[in-house]
Amino acid sequence: MVIQLRKLVVCIALPLMVGFLSSLISQNSMEVFEMVVKPPLSPPGWIFPVVWTVLYMLMGIASYIVLTSGKSEYKVKTALMFYLIQLFFNFLWPVIFFNFEKYLLAFIWILILWMLIVITAVLFSRISKTAGRLMVPYIIWVTFAAYLNYGIYILN
Repeated sequence: MVIQLRKLVVCIALPLMVGFLSSLISQNSMEVFEMVVKPPLSPPGWIFPVVWTVLYMLMGIASYIVLTSGKSEYKVKTALMFYLIQLFFNFLWPVIFFNFEKYLLAFIWILILWMLIVITAVLFSRISKTAGRLMVPYIIWVTFAAYLNYGIYILN
């Protein structure tokens, strides 16, 4: 398999840009996170940008694998449509949580995001097992983020 470097770079850059723009919009996120009462197992704030950067890169690689798979156009377009929808939900969650401090709404939003990620991972898996597997850390992290979100809602 020949790597199509331009497509790979675009696929990785897209989720990184989504994350970067979202973090710009919610610049005070770490201050808000430090001030709220957090549930057990809450990691230090510096962990979040590190983990998200890795996750965005993994999902970018997964989307590249799907895009260049050569599988049916319908399957690829459907999978990538769900991928883009979940990226949109991913983009808005920090805004709802940190900027508006609407913790219950953010929790409902992250549950929808989680379902969209699972659907995306399943659709990716039908095209490429590797692409589907690359989404698993993202599912795990968003599950943990949902726990933190719910805990912060309850405690605050």
